[in-house]
Amino acid sequence: MSEFSRMGDIRVITTAPIELVASADERKALARRFDLVAIDRLEAVVALERNGTIVTATGRLSAAIVQSCAVSGEDLPVTINEPLAFRFAPEGQPMTPDEEIELDEEACDEIPYSGTAFDIGEAVAQSLILAVDPYATGPHAEATRAAGILGEAASGPFAALAALKTKPND
Repeated sequence: MSEFSRMGDIRVITTAPIELVASADERKALARRFDLVAIDRLEAVVALERNGTIVTATGRLSAAIVQSCAVSGEDLPVTINEPLAFRFAPEGQPMTPDEEIELDEEACDEIPYSGTAFDIGEAVAQSLILAVDPYATGPHAEATRAAGILGEAASGPFAALAALKTKPND
């Protein structure tokens, strides 16, 4: 079960938006799961719309987190304010056509559910971690680089490829 489980039921969908607020214990557990220093605030407002067995959820995620700087490792406070869009569909039911389709910014994440219940909280939690920039840097990152200490992005598997790039001839 998710650290931030908020179950919805397809049989009980109303037009009123749902407000989700993570407790201190839920935020602490999610921070551990997502390898964040802290999650100081996690809230979402979600409106649900049912079409047969498909439930579309739209809304907004708001969070305040502390993550580690990708270069220096120092604590880096970050505010997240992201739109949400999910589509819950019964497990085993094809959610997208078999043919290739182009996804745009408005495309929903599709999440399977079984029975009549779907977990809105887990969908919000996954949206939170997807909104986190894994290469975010803080104010001391440049000084750390200047001292010759490289972050994961600069010393990772693609660093050698980047070093092979040559400047175009003038």
